[in-house]
This record gives sequence, structure tokens and C-alpha cells, in this order.
Amino acid sequence: MYPWTHAAFGYALVVGLALVLRHRVSRAELAAVLVATQLPDLVDKPLAWWVGAIPSGRSLAHSLVLAVPLSALVLAVAWHRAHPEVGVAFWVGYASHLLGDTYVALYYWRVEEFTFLLWPFLPAYPYDTAIGLGELLRAVEGSPNALGHLALAAVGGLVVLAHVWRAPTWRPPRPD
Repeated sequence: MYPWTHAAFGYALVVGLALVLRHRVSRAELAAVLVATQLPDLVDKPLAWWVGAIPSGRSLAHSLVLAVPLSALVLAVAWHRAHPEVGVAFWVGYASHLLGDTYVALYYWRVEEFTFLLWPFLPAYPYDTAIGLGELLRAVEGSPNALGHLALAAVGGLVVLAHVWRAPTWRPPRPD
């Protein structure tokens, strides 16, 4: 998935969960889901492609070995600060990233493609190719659906901006 599709997928899940729970999403929750949906790639891609410190762009931060304790820590800190909804938004965003990277392999049950979820105990993602930001943007620009993608991204961006503008600001809890 592209970074913006990870963000959109996580955003849709958090907003959908909030609608089901009749909860108004705060700006802090939106920030948490945005960070969480991008974090695995922001950690793994540079470490694998530019530094060569890990075997794949889907290994360390894409592994449940790191994702579960990190999400639990964020949830615990948010709970301690009386804002568990921010921790839940982070957890949903992080989980949505991992689901977004595995849904096709899970659907077709290509087990070798989702073993990275248990890296380093199982092999890293086998089909990893390094790509820079410029190359990524050129790939999108050259696609036959580029104009449709651009229009969809613009509409989605406006929806998110309107939501952020109207979302309540985060306030620290009042001491009792």
C-alpha cells in the first residue's frame, strides 16, 4: 500500500469505530492514527533500503514482536493520562497498517508473504524492492488512473481536513 492509502484505511477504521461507539474523534486521536499508520514504514524502509541494518522493508516494525508491545505501551501511557481513546486510535492505526500489508496474501493464503509478522522468528518479506520517494511519485504519475487517484486523494484530503478542523481539541484531564 502507498502511505496515503495506509493513512486513509486507518482513518476510516478509527472513524467507523467512533461512529459505532457514538464517540467524537479528537485531534489527538487523528494525530495518533496518522502516526501509527505510517510508523512501520518510517522505521523499516530506511533501515532496510538505505542503511541495510534489517533484511527487509517489512521486518522490524512490521513484526508483531514489536507492534504488540509498542501498541500496549502507547495504550498504557494514554490510559494513565486519562485518554485511552488516543491509545486505541494508535492501536487501530498500527493494526490497520499490518492488515493493509497482508490482506492480499491472507486472501490467497500465500503464507510466505505474511511470515514477516513474526520476524525474526520467521523469514522477512521475500519480495522487497527499494524505491525512493521520487520513483514512487513517478509510478503514480505514470499510471492510467493517475487523474482518478489524484481526485480521490483531493476529496479524501478535504474530508480529513474538515474533520480535523471540526474535531475537538485535546485537553488534559482536570484534577479532581
